[in-house]
Amino acid sequence: MTAPVLLSFPFTGRWMAQNSPADGVPSHGTELFATAYAIDFVAVDERGRTAPRSWRSAFGTEAPDIFLAFGVDVLAPLAGTVVSIHDGEEDHAARRSPFALAAYALTQWERVRGGAGAIAGNHVVIADSGRYVLVAHLRRGSIDVRRGEHVDVGRRIAACGNSGNSTEPHVHLQAMDAADPAVARGIPIAFTTADGPVLPRSREPFTV
Repeated sequence: MTAPVLLSFPFTGRWMAQNSPADGVPSHGTELFATAYAIDFVAVDERGRTAPRSWRSAFGTEAPDIFLAFGVDVLAPLAGTVVSIHDGEEDHAARRSPFALAAYALTQWERVRGGAGAIAGNHVVIADSGRYVLVAHLRRGSIDVRRGEHVDVGRRIAACGNSGNSTEPHVHLQAMDAADPAVARGIPIAFTTADGPVLPRSREPFTV
């Protein structure tokens, strides 16, 4: 098995993994677009909620800006060179309602046919030593790095959004063996901490 790429968490605060290779590979149920080892992170409060509940969360769609993650700074998880940027995708309505989620699922293949931009939404790819790390679902217009720019770990690269194939604002992170997720293969990842490398498990909140 390929050794994991060691990363720093791309945010601060209280977060939780919704999909993690610690619980199963492929973590997203597919290896398409190099997502085999990808992780989705959502910001949560002390009760583990990503946003307050209302009648809309039970029956309809919700504005993305009520979610804790929306607009939060997203940081470079490794030092490297920015090799790809995609911006301009809208931050669409969020969906927690079973009814809204069911309707959204029916359009999944349409987004897959739209390619990496339709799936990852606004995103940045950072390269280092033949490894490529994609940070996805960024807020439209928030990306503040340029293609070809070198970034250090912890450098602000954008804000969390709800663009692309996303049901609520979150940070999607994956490592790949090529810059283009349409042809790349996923690479395992882990995160550096004072206690050594870790891989967060799904539904277990943690603070950075």
